[in-house]
Amino acid sequence: MAKQAYNQVMHQFGNKILPPNHPYTIFVKRVASRIIKAAGMENLDWEFHVIQSDEKNAFVLPGGKVFVFTGILPIAENENGLATVLGHEIAHQLARHSAEKLSFTKIAMFIGVIVALVFDPSWGIQRIMMDLGMMLPFSRKCETEADQIGLQLMAQACFDPRESTHMWERMASQERGPSLAFLNTHPASKDRVRKMEAWMPEALDTYNKSDCATTNSWADMFNKSKLASW
Repeated sequence: MAKQAYNQVMHQFGNKILPPNHPYTIFVKRVASRIIKAAGMENLDWEFHVIQSDEKNAFVLPGGKVFVFTGILPIAENENGLATVLGHEIAHQLARHSAEKLSFTKIAMFIGVIVALVFDPSWGIQRIMMDLGMMLPFSRKCETEADQIGLQLMAQACFDPRESTHMWERMASQERGPSLAFLNTHPASKDRVRKMEAWMPEALDTYNKSDCATTNSWADMFNKSKLASW
């Protein structure tokens, strides 16, 4: 399934994928590599793809295939903002949410069949119950878990976790219309900001224990030398 999804994405966006030596691709790879190391997931066959598109999105397919749309980069704004996005996506891999969702879907479908057979042969109630009562809340639960794990990963990788709230505030400013949380697969950005603030003391503790002052000074020296070479 992961290979099929990867082939579909490559077929859809292949002509819009930036080359590996493009500054955006290098930027994404540099940030993601630090988070992957913090997650202890270097054994996967990671690939990094940046798609030239105004879409404000990023995702990681099972097996370590990273896709980032250029439309989200102005919202990420800097390394710490991008680490918020990639930490969240890599957290999905770490928590095995794809497999968890697949198993949950099978259970939900079984329950839905029973409900349809007993109460609603037309399957109308079954579809509403699965979407509003099971699938959407479960999806939001996974997204919240990924936010919390991702915040810890970025802090452990020596990205400033305080930038996460600013990144989601910038994302919230891009959202249009009322946010009906119970109809969405993802929590509203404003809700994410509140939860990030609640998790922040623990994330800052992780950040402070990771000797980030030393790590970031070396990273700054490396980045300056790379810029000079360009």
